[in-house]
Amino acid sequence: MPKITINGKEIEFEKGMTVLQACELAHVEIPRFCYHEKLSIAGNCRMCLVEMEKSAKPIASCAMPAAEGMNIKTNTAFVEKARKGVMEFLLANHPLDCPVCDQGGECDLQDQSMYYGIDKSRFAENKRQVKEKYMGPLIKTQMTRCIHCTRCVRFATEVAGVPEIGAIGRGENMEITTYLEKAMESELSANVIDLCPVGALTSKPYTFEARPWELKKTESIDVMDAVGSNIRVDTYNWEVKRILPRLNNEINEEWISDKTRYSCDGLLKQRLDVPYIKKDNRLQKSSWDETIELILNKIKSTQPNEIGGHIGDMINLENALAFKKLFKVLNSNNLEFREKKFYINSTNKINYIFNSSINGIEDSDLILLIGTNPRHEATILNARIRKTFVQKGIPIFSIGNPGDLTYDYTIIGNKTDDIKKILNKENKFSQKLLSVKKPIVIIGESALELNSGKYIFEEIKSFLKNNNFINKDWNALNFLPQNASTVGLIDLKVLSEENEKNYSFFEKLSNNKFKLLYLLGSDNLEIKKNNEFIIYQGSHGDRGAEIADVVLPSAAYTEQNGLYENLEGRVQECKKASYPIGEALEDWKIFNLIINKLGKTENLSNFNLLRQEVLNSMPNFSKINELPIYKDSENKDITMNFTSEEILIKELDYFYTNSISRASKTMSECRQINRNSKKNWN
Repeated sequence: MPKITINGKEIEFEKGMTVLQACELAHVEIPRFCYHEKLSIAGNCRMCLVEMEKSAKPIASCAMPAAEGMNIKTNTAFVEKARKGVMEFLLANHPLDCPVCDQGGECDLQDQSMYYGIDKSRFAENKRQVKEKYMGPLIKTQMTRCIHCTRCVRFATEVAGVPEIGAIGRGENMEITTYLEKAMESELSANVIDLCPVGALTSKPYTFEARPWELKKTESIDVMDAVGSNIRVDTYNWEVKRILPRLNNEINEEWISDKTRYSCDGLLKQRLDVPYIKKDNRLQKSSWDETIELILNKIKSTQPNEIGGHIGDMINLENALAFKKLFKVLNSNNLEFREKKFYINSTNKINYIFNSSINGIEDSDLILLIGTNPRHEATILNARIRKTFVQKGIPIFSIGNPGDLTYDYTIIGNKTDDIKKILNKENKFSQKLLSVKKPIVIIGESALELNSGKYIFEEIKSFLKNNNFINKDWNALNFLPQNASTVGLIDLKVLSEENEKNYSFFEKLSNNKFKLLYLLGSDNLEIKKNNEFIIYQGSHGDRGAEIADVVLPSAAYTEQNGLYENLEGRVQECKKASYPIGEALEDWKIFNLIINKLGKTENLSNFNLLRQEVLNSMPNFSKINELPIYKDSENKDITMNFTSEEILIKELDYFYTNSISRASKTMSECRQINRNSKKNWN
């Protein structure tokens, strides 16, 4: 490996590194504003100046490639004078409004000016002022503070794939703006707030809410989709004020979706804080004792096969297992978590996870999407696909039309017949697929909902298996679930074999066979209420609570500890950041109240034991935060029917996918702007 000398110390570095990256290997901190590890090099802030032997002028270390034999000095008087000069230029027009700036305490410019700033300026000219720009309901601008680092411009173009931010004007008149002064049409837009090293772009919903040092910070997991992005939940007086990304290069890198970041204001709205009982066709406040007594009477007067339960999209594994145990006490196996009928084969773990892994997308050389829109179903995963497309230019194909995915792709069909031709090698694409080494096939729920869903999944799996695309080193078969709880609930064997294969729960539901229906955080299941007695247990007064006869208030995901399994089969821990509101309880504690009243005290749950049982029941489990172990499975002969039908990718109401986002004022504003934008384009 080549070597470079930094401050008299010889360091080995990889070919292709810059001087700044080599300095980081030597544990030397270099100040910077424009440089960012995940973005292209701009070299326009000049704060990272260092001294290089035989160079009369200081060099920008972020843009200078490291070379064998270089002698770099970072702590000389020459370097310090150069950096102070740059800082003087940066502060020439910067307003002195740090006390009222939302970036205060987290501002790179503030930190660096403490060391390199001076107490006076040699500039006698008037400070320039820049008009504020409109960037939508998420981003607050104060562009006079902008130092033209162009991080936001590069992020929008390179990562988000929406080149809507750029510079207009030249010299002193240069301004950063969205070209049409409208909201960025990206689900990742608010990441520019984290990237901004000054207070030019700040969070509009968080404006003047709190200072960073006043907040309690809890490392947790996002449950808005199945990706399992790593987040930090910041609370003030046990109220969630904001959610920020946490670095995890294997999952979300350092980005999160706007829905992940801004749905948190929905945690305070439309909350259920006391039990309710429907009397005179109106939900009225009640007590825990009265509601539990009413539930017990209904359970005792109902046959076990007439009791059904549905688990919602954001339920953690411990609570789901406790719910399963409750139904075992009730002698009922009518449990379901799917909101619509789609094919699942739970015999082997590789059948229902994203086997290639999110990080593995970067190693692929071809991607085939079948009945899925990853931009809305898994925004961060879509960003990883775009990253790979930009860096490697891999071909991307789709069966079905997903719309704008922020990268180029080719539609090679929109019917199940097109899949059949590929599998029978009657299509040109078959040869292309067989000629690559690491393809990725992503199957969405829209494809598995079809009458041919079973055929599509099993035949694609068989095709990949027979052509050695499913093995220990590379597994091209990928299922893309839409809900955070899907993979974990399959692992817990929540579905009985009958429910899994014959959709018997849905048949009984549509034929009004259930006399008692227990909804656990379930707000997206379509129910035409007839004579059923419906118990709704959840955190928000949403769709499930509207049709319920009894409402039991429970904790939201930020108010309890719990495990979630993301689409890769990676088990992660969601940690308690605040407390349940009012009389609300954690789900497993509510089940204990019912079981205790039933007199089945030997079946009472304990959280630590529940967690241990969850981990013991996870197939292929290695350890928390790690990918599951690969275990091979033989192809079994499965009878299936083929139906010629169109593959329509169902459009998600992206900003309204769950009870928390539907309660969020910010998400409502984003949804309205998104709809108006579509009308204008049409």
